[in-house]
Amino acid sequence: MRSAVRRSDSRRSRRRHRPDRGRRWAAVLGVGALVVTGGGLLAGPAQARATGAVDFPTHCIPPAIAGLPPIDGTTSAEITVDNAAPKVGDTVTVTYTVVKPAASNPVDLALPADIMTPTGKVTVGGAQSAALTVAGPKKNAPVPGKGDFPSFSMTGAFTVTAPGEITLSPGDYNIHTSYLMELDTPCTVTDPPAPVSQTIIATDGGGQVNERAIQLGTASGAAGDPVTVTGSKFTPGASVTLAGRAGDAPTGDTATVTADDSGSFTGQITVNAPATTGIVAYEGADWDGARGAGPQAYTVTGGGGEIPDGSQKLTSSVKPGTLSMAQDGDSVALSAVDFGQGGASTGALRTVTVQDFRGGPAGWSLTGKVTDFTGPGGATIGASALGWSPACATKPGSPSTCAAGSEGTVGSAGATLASTPDGAFTGGAFTVDARLSLDVPAYTAPGAYTAVLTLTLT
Repeated sequence: MRSAVRRSDSRRSRRRHRPDRGRRWAAVLGVGALVVTGGGLLAGPAQARATGAVDFPTHCIPPAIAGLPPIDGTTSAEITVDNAAPKVGDTVTVTYTVVKPAASNPVDLALPADIMTPTGKVTVGGAQSAALTVAGPKKNAPVPGKGDFPSFSMTGAFTVTAPGEITLSPGDYNIHTSYLMELDTPCTVTDPPAPVSQTIIATDGGGQVNERAIQLGTASGAAGDPVTVTGSKFTPGASVTLAGRAGDAPTGDTATVTADDSGSFTGQITVNAPATTGIVAYEGADWDGARGAGPQAYTVTGGGGEIPDGSQKLTSSVKPGTLSMAQDGDSVALSAVDFGQGGASTGALRTVTVQDFRGGPAGWSLTGKVTDFTGPGGATIGASALGWSPACATKPGSPSTCAAGSEGTVGSAGATLASTPDGAFTGGAFTVDARLSLDVPAYTAPGAYTAVLTLTLT
């Protein structure tokens, strides 16, 4: 008997993840990695009217290239404002200063000045609540090898919408370094919220309050990156302009979205201007604080930084490939059985080679289904009579590990031949085989029977 085999490819597109370049680079290029400093974890409940620096436990994730595990330490931070007694409708500028980061330079290589760009969040509570985005300039003092990271400050602003006590607590922060490589080290509050560092008392201004508000999906990015902006309390159905700002001046980066029936929207703006300090959203032809929201702090990262004397910056790239399969033939001859006895007609699937060269987080699945076997005079053997026993081998060095499907019926509904799971970083080369067995009834009409087994890779 012969069974024709054909294949069909279904490819998934996933965002490419940068491959881990190994620990051997950490001593040279892991300049953005954070290492926890000494000291125990300090935590305490938020206290109303607390003012000044507060300590809170922090969980930091160093860049993967540094080869370091996540680190738990203590951050000391302080929140200050430009107006501690605002009226409803006033804009309050907030400064989040990390007095002592939960980190130090992990390598002997000294880091030059002005390579660190911080961004973060301030938790607004009490009379009103929000997650305020703050960002700092690309500015820092030189850091000696194995030395402590310096203090840094980030700023943002919010509009007071309700009278009463408004509390401000330090939140998550990220340190982006631009030195030989672009690296990020996010640090999150282990047991949020962190203690209150500043309390302001807002009074009723007596006027109409602009409650329009926006939030950014991220507080920093490279020039040309899209930024997601979500807004609320705008005029339902209004056309809303998203725009970049460099201080009080527009940058020229704009996008337009439409508010839904509730006055909310989600849109994206591509930020190209390196001088960008914030993003606003407004109704009308031009920026008007009375009909807009923001600015929400935003910083353009990148720029490379200085190259040490006697050094050369090397740049390479790895292009993502595709998910594909190939088979070493398209027909399988199963063994013959005797009329009147029937039994197992056996053979082997042609070996299938799967190559997953996408370099992303997605796994894959190889499935198969079969048609009925047709023979002389319209005689058939049902698809449910075909079973297989799959096997899968992984090529050494592949990030993923292949798993064979279960032994059992193939049938017209199909079954899994082999697969790899999703993960942080996947890929590799794999060979897939299977033993085939067709259960032929004893008194099946003599002659040749054929079916089509279709393999699908997704």
